Amino acid sequence: MKIGIDCRMYSPAFTGIGRYVLELTENLFKLDKQNEYVLFFNNPEYKYFKPPNERVKKVLVDAGHYSFAEQTTFLKKLNKEKLDLMHFTHFNAPLLYNKPFIVTIHDLTLTLFPGQKMTNFTHRMAYHAVIKHAVKKAKHVIAVSNNTKNDLGKFLKADTNKVSVVYEGIAPEFKPIKGHKLELVRGKYDIQKPFLLYTGVFRSHKNLVNLVKAFAVIRKNYKLDIQLVITGREDKYYPEVKNTIEQLGLQNEIVMPGLVPEEDLISLYSTATIYVFPSLYEGFGLPPLEAMQCGTPVVCSNASCMPEVCGDAVLFFNPNDLSDIAEKVHTLYKDKNLQKKLIKKGLEHVQKFSWEKMAKETLKLYNSVA
Repeated sequence: MKIGIDCRMYSPAFTGIGRYVLELTENLFKLDKQNEYVLFFNNPEYKYFKPPNERVKKVLVDAGHYSFAEQTTFLKKLNKEKLDLMHFTHFNAPLLYNKPFIVTIHDLTLTLFPGQKMTNFTHRMAYHAVIKHAVKKAKHVIAVSNNTKNDLGKFLKADTNKVSVVYEGIAPEFKPIKGHKLELVRGKYDIQKPFLLYTGVFRSHKNLVNLVKAFAVIRKNYKLDIQLVITGREDKYYPEVKNTIEQLGLQNEIVMPGLVPEEDLISLYSTATIYVFPSLYEGFGLPPLEAMQCGTPVVCSNASCMPEVCGDAVLFFNPNDLSDIAEKVHTLYKDKNLQKKLIKKGLEHVQKFSWEKMAKETLKLYNSVA
């Protein structure tokens, strides 16, 4: 077969989806010795991607998501390749593309938590039109969790018989780090005390305001002299996080280093006392699993797909209850035996997830759909 893959988000810099596309393609090319692949890129990823063999071709699209070029230029380049099957790795498929395709739906965040980015009526209409079209017209849909599959049926009235759940994986680079590296990363980001860690994007559904407020409760009620490290690029559409930190006078106790390199991120996971994930909604929720694989105990929201993905390897809290968040963090912080128990369970639990397994299951779907 000649299979196309939308790689316009190919890059770890695109956080979850970028990692998904990168790992999907890398693992497919190791597994599949028969099919041909055409990868559709934007720049700069197009420039630095080197096809691993003669069965892999790259095509420059340079069409942003929701753009006019996505509906015209991208469509022309898709049709020109005469593909047997196209895989849209995000829901942004050109509306007039009529050849067989499958689509991966990572979550319905913009449906349930549109945020301030989606206040524009035109953008909202475009989003709803594109995602509904992709789910309806696709030969098959990949959901990254059962929670996402259920949401597709509930909110988009999707035919769940054509939806398969394929879990994401964790990169092997995420592993416990010891020694001098940990001191270096603490010094680099001016971390002077034991600390709680959050990694991810700044969006309203990530519930960071409640995390900051719960952190204030932890320091006041439980007298814990600790810091909170929040990594990720600050979002101008979500100023509430910084405003809340300033209102509570926590500027000296909360470290916000921005988007950190992956090497530093692994060291931060490894040296954090506890990883905290307060999200209200996720499609899969990769960061808690990355923390587990780095040997860090996790306290986590009990919302959305998190119980499905994290199993019994974390301590859950109600993300809407500040006192519950604070209590669970305090419980885990003080109980060294519980920390050891969750670390052991976490390292066992993450063995269920791998990018190679994800690619194998995706390749099986390619073959069955075509």
